[in-house]
Formats: sequence, C-alpha cells, structure tokens
Amino acid sequence: MSSTKWKQPTILLFSVGTASLGDFIYLIAINLLVFQITGSAAAVAGLWVVGPIVNVLTKFWTGSFIEYRSKRKIMIVTYLARAIFVFCLPFLSSIWFIFLFLILLSVAKSFFGPSSMTYITEMIPKEMRKRFNSIQSLTTSGAFIIGPAVAGSLILLWGIDITLIINSSAFLLSAFFLMLLPEMGAVEKATIPKLSWVQVREDFRVVRNFVKVNHYVTYIYGLFLVTTIFAFAMDAQEVVFTQDVVGLSEMDYSLLISITGIGSITGAILVSVFSHLFSLRYLIAMGILFQSVGYFLYAFSWSFLTITIGFIILGFFNSFLNTGIMTFYQNNVPTNLMGRVTSLVQLLQSALQILMVLVVGTMGDIISLRIMIIVLSIAMLIIAILIGYSALMPAKKTYFREAS
Repeated sequence: MSSTKWKQPTILLFSVGTASLGDFIYLIAINLLVFQITGSAAAVAGLWVVGPIVNVLTKFWTGSFIEYRSKRKIMIVTYLARAIFVFCLPFLSSIWFIFLFLILLSVAKSFFGPSSMTYITEMIPKEMRKRFNSIQSLTTSGAFIIGPAVAGSLILLWGIDITLIINSSAFLLSAFFLMLLPEMGAVEKATIPKLSWVQVREDFRVVRNFVKVNHYVTYIYGLFLVTTIFAFAMDAQEVVFTQDVVGLSEMDYSLLISITGIGSITGAILVSVFSHLFSLRYLIAMGILFQSVGYFLYAFSWSFLTITIGFIILGFFNSFLNTGIMTFYQNNVPTNLMGRVTSLVQLLQSALQILMVLVVGTMGDIISLRIMIIVLSIAMLIIAILIGYSALMPAKKTYFREAS
C-alpha cells in the first residue's frame, strides 16, 4: 500500500485511537470519583448500566437523525461534547449531577457509534478494511493496557480531578484530527427529512426489510451479538466470580487483567501484521471459537493459573474476531442504511445486556454464580461452533469477499 493511500486512514486511526485511550483513562477515574464521593459499591455498579439504559432510550431514533446528516460533523460534535462534560465532572459536588453528566456523556457516545461506523466504511475502500480494522483493534488493545496505567500515574501524581481535566484534552485532540479529514458522501440540506415519529417508523420498516432479505448476514451477526451479550453478563460478575467463587485476591485480579491485556495486544499485533494471510472466514471462525473456549476455561477454573490460561486465550483471539466481524459487517451492510441498522442493533443489544446482567446476578444468588457462568459459557461455545461452521461453508464464500 502506498503511503499516500494510507494518509487519511492513518489520521482517522489517530483520532479514534486517542479517544479510546481517553475512554479508558476516564473509566478508571470516574469509578474512583464516584466511589470517593459515595463510598458505595452499588453506585459504582450503576456506572455499568448507565450506557445500556441510555442506548435503549435513544437508539430507536438516533439512526434516523444520523443517516441524513454529516457523519463527520456528528463525530466532531460528540468529541467536543465529551471533552466539555469530562472537564466539568471534577467541579460537581453532588452525585446526582455527576450521574446527569454521565448520562449526557452516554448520549454523545450513542450518536458517535453509528456515525463512526458509517464514516469509516465510507472512507476506507473495501480492499483496505480488514487491515484498517486490524490496526484499529490494535489501538483499542493498546489503549486497554496503556489507559489504566496512565490513569493510575496521573491520579497518583495529581489526583482524580486533575486527571479528568487532562483527560478531556484527549477528546479535543480526537476532534482536531477529525477536522483534518474530508466529508464523505454529499448531504443535501433540502432533502433532509424532518425527524418525526413517521420518519422513525419508516426507518424501522426499511431496516426490517433489509433483515428479511439478508438472512445470512443477519444470522451470522445476530449470533455474534448473542455471544457479546453473554460475555457482557459474565464480565459484569467477573470481580465477584474471581474473588468470592475462585478465591483470588485483589492483587491476583489486577495481575489477571494485565495479563489478559497483554494477550489481547499480542493477538492484535499478529492480526495487524499478517492480516493479508487470514481470510475473513477464518478470522471469524477462529476468533469466535477460541474466545468461547477461553470463557469456557474461565467458567470451570479453580485457580489463578487456570483462569489466566482462559483469559490469555480469549484476549488473544478477541482481536481476530473483532477484525473479522467488523469487516464482514461493513462489507455487507450498505452505507446508506448503516446508521439506522447500527442504531437499532445497538438498541436491541443494550436492552438484552441489561436483562442478562439482572438475570445472571439474581440467579447467581438463588442457584450459584458458578453454575450460571458455566451455563453461559457452554451456550456461548455452542453458538461459536454454529458461527464457525456457517462461516466456513463453501457456498457462502461470496459474503466474505474483500475486493470490490
């Protein structure tokens, strides 16, 4: 690939990567801030459900808004909004005001997700998407490792308040990088429909028709979303499971997360360097199967060593899966529908995530958390086998083409 061809995608990677780093720093700082103010583990746990609840309340209409407007401008506005809200957090003394600003942050992110997915797909040619997504996965994995370390260092040196103020600059920088990039796709203001219930209902109909016609794409991506919902439910109980069920210490758990991050970034490096050697079908099949095996080992673990092995496997192959499924989605969903499809998919995903977290938490108390985690891991493994088999079917090769 020529350097000229990769100039704009590289700037886009810097924008998205800087925001990812900011997200991880913010995540550590806001958890500590809420716990510092309230001293309540329940208040901290509430941070997990703010995002999904906001998605449920907003996603049914964000797609209609995004689809007919400049995705680049929406991304820039959401970056600037996040910078302002994060900057304001240290100056809020009431926990209720803090949660209000967290809700506003989640609203900004609910617009950002579908906009960025569409903008990236429009900018990156089909033959470059797999490589781009593999590098983006690497930047996310890197942010997962570096973000908490940077957050810890900043908090140690200057405290939570200054860390959040510094953190807001990451989103300003992301917006600056995005301003260097061109608009993708013409937006005629005169043709933009008024956002109304009639328009939202029409967009629901369009998405429903797309799902009806594209059975295979819906089948593969739908099953993948089910595995992400199971994984989210297990992750939400991770601290309780590792410490109360397996018996690890807080130090063991911190080390475990670091090791998982190293596994994730190693897998991301491998995929980004050798992406041309892996077909989309094998990236998806290998990624989903071995990630599920990692969760399966985690569910049956009885020691630090066995959990570590499971987490290394799932961390390593997560990058394979993310690169493959993201490229598959971009290649098979038209850009003129992507904002609406992505919004409604995320709406459904968030609603099911909330439901699953409540079910697993409740049933874990009634039956046993170990049994619930085992059931979810077995179900995930069965679905992974179905996805892998379906992706490798010779008759479906056309869905995984990487050139226009």
